[in-house]
Amino acid sequence: MTDLFSLEGRVAVVTGGAGQVGVEIVRGLEEQGARVAVFDLAVERFEVDVTDREAIVRATDEVVQEMGVPHVLVNAAALDSPPDAPAEEAGPFESYPEQSFDQVMNVNVKGTFLASQVIGAWMAAQGRGSIINVSSVYGMLSPVQELYDFRRKGGEEFFKPVAYSVSKSALYNLTRYLATYWAKSGVRVNTLTLAGVWNDQPQDFLDAYTERMPIGRMADVREVVGPVVFLASDASSYVTGANLVADGGWSAW
Repeated sequence: MTDLFSLEGRVAVVTGGAGQVGVEIVRGLEEQGARVAVFDLAVERFEVDVTDREAIVRATDEVVQEMGVPHVLVNAAALDSPPDAPAEEAGPFESYPEQSFDQVMNVNVKGTFLASQVIGAWMAAQGRGSIINVSSVYGMLSPVQELYDFRRKGGEEFFKPVAYSVSKSALYNLTRYLATYWAKSGVRVNTLTLAGVWNDQPQDFLDAYTERMPIGRMADVREVVGPVVFLASDASSYVTGANLVADGGWSAW
């Protein structure tokens, strides 16, 4: 049974692999034996802007030459507005900046599309592969705006911005489209939906969040690894077009 989860001899690409969640995903894949290339603006090797198709093509060509054709792609690169975001990012929907919307959609949706297009084509040509699109409960459900009441106590307006939710929701149908499109080519495509991961957020936010969360806490970043390894490995060989929800029960209410 252990061998089902082995990634020995496989090559993986993780976009956004220098971020909090991405770093842990990279570690987990490597612990299972994978060789991992990180596509991120914050690294020297494979420095990649996921909104730039040519940059993805160049980096993927290098990966293929040095490591081989990727077996796994984890699309983890994303922009979000944190609970302590500046006022211009977190005002009413009616005044949410168009530029902010475009930036989030470009990274979260276009970046996932481009990485899947380039790397998925290589996978399909080889007749195998697993693509994992990282989404959020805020893509599956509307944000609970009451969680941010602590920001409003001082009289300021605060709303969890719309762009993140819209972008993460878009990944579900991108996943389904690609899962059916590449099914006969042996490429599986799935969504991993996560709830909030602890990252030293303001205590008032943590109190409100954990009170609503059935499991009673935010996720530890290490808890992302198991679902990713499952979807990347042969343990999920009959799983495609699915949404694996690891949200501590958030969506069960």
